Amino acid sequence: MLAEVEDTRSGSRQTIACQYLVGCDGAGSIVRRDLDIEMRGENVLTNSVNILLRHPDVIRLSGKRPLYRFVLIDNKGLWATMVAINGRDQWRLQVIEGPSSRGVGADYIDSVITRAFGRRITVSDVSAVHWQRRELVAERYVDGRVILCGDSAHQMSPTGGFGMNTGIGEAVDLGWKLAARLAGWGGSNLLASYDEERRPIAQRNVAEASNNLARMTAIRDLPGLLDESPAGASLRSAVGQRVSEAMSREWNAINIHIGYRYDGSPICVSDGTPFPPDDVTRYVQTARPGARAPHVWLDDTRSTLDLFGRDFVLLRLGSTPPATDLLEAAFSAASVPLTVQTLDLPSVRQAYDANLVLVRPDGHVGWRSNHVPAEPDHVVETLRGAAGAAVTRQTA
Repeated sequence: MLAEVEDTRSGSRQTIACQYLVGCDGAGSIVRRDLDIEMRGENVLTNSVNILLRHPDVIRLSGKRPLYRFVLIDNKGLWATMVAINGRDQWRLQVIEGPSSRGVGADYIDSVITRAFGRRITVSDVSAVHWQRRELVAERYVDGRVILCGDSAHQMSPTGGFGMNTGIGEAVDLGWKLAARLAGWGGSNLLASYDEERRPIAQRNVAEASNNLARMTAIRDLPGLLDESPAGASLRSAVGQRVSEAMSREWNAINIHIGYRYDGSPICVSDGTPFPPDDVTRYVQTARPGARAPHVWLDDTRSTLDLFGRDFVLLRLGSTPPATDLLEAAFSAASVPLTVQTLDLPSVRQAYDANLVLVRPDGHVGWRSNHVPAEPDHVVETLRGAAGAAVTRQTA
C-alpha cells in the first residue's frame, strides 16, 4: 500500500510504503471520506457556541463559593454552562443551543455574556467558536488494511467526557492487534475483530452522551424562576435539586469509562457465565472472557494490572494450579508471546474465579477455566485471531 503524505505547513509531499493505514484524522476524516464509509446516527444534535473570556471576579460576581462549573438557568430553562479553565480568571461559557455560525458576532457574544451574568460586564481576551454536537458512529471501522480510530470513527456530545476515553480504548485495542500482525503471529481475523469489539462500545458511549444531553435540555419552561418571592425561591430550590439529580449520572459514569466489555468477541473463548448488568454508575469487576482483568493488590505497591500490557499473560492461581505445559507449548508453536505468572493469593483467586486465566496484551481476559483445555491449540488460534472463517462485520 502506498500513502501520499503532505506536510500541511510546508506543503511538501512524500510517498510512504506501508502495510496498514490508520485514519486518526478527526471528525472530518479524509481517510473515511475516500473510503466512502458512512457515519450513522444524528448529524446535528445542537448548534453550540463556546465563548472564552477572562474576568478576575467571576466567583465574587456570582456570589457563590469557588467552584469549577456553573449551570446557567433562567425562565426558559437550562441554556448554558460555564467552566473554569485555569482556576483563576479564564472561563469557557458554552451555549448549549445557539445560532448558526453566521450568527456568532460581537453583538451575540455581548448578549450572551450579559445574560449569563445578569448585567453588562467588561471582559477581556474574548473569542468564540461555533460547533455542532453529533451522535455518529462509522458504519465500519475496518476496510481491508485501512482502519479508523478516534474521532474519525465516532463523534459524540461532550456531555460525559467520553470522547477521549473512547478513542484511547480504540488505540489500545488496535495497537496490540497491529503489532501482532506485523510480528507475524496475529491471525487473518485479528484486525476484523477490532470492528467487532470497539464499534459496539462507541455506539454505547455515543448514546449515553446523547442521553446526558437530553436530561440537561429537558429542564426548560420555568416561568417565575427568577421572581423575588417565596414561590420563586421554592421553585429555584426544586430546580436546583432536579439539575443535581439529572447530572449525577453524567458525573458518576465510571462503568462507561472502565467497565466496557467485549461481549461475544470472536477472539475470546466464552466460559458460559453471565456478565453483571451494564450499570452506568457502578463498575463490578469480573474476569469473564471479554471483560477487563480485575485489579487486586499483590503487595503495597503492585497490582495485578501491572502484570499486563505487552504479552499474553497466563495466570496460574491458587495453591495447586494445574500444570500448563501443553497450553504453553501451543503458544510457543504459534510464536505467540506468553508470560506465565503463578500467584498463590486467595484474593486474586477469588477475583478471577478460576485456576487458569489468559489475559490479552490489552488487559482483557481472553479465556479462563479450572482446567487445561482439551484442545489448547484451539484456544490459542482463537485468541490470536486465526480460528475459523473470517469475522463477519457488523453493520448495525
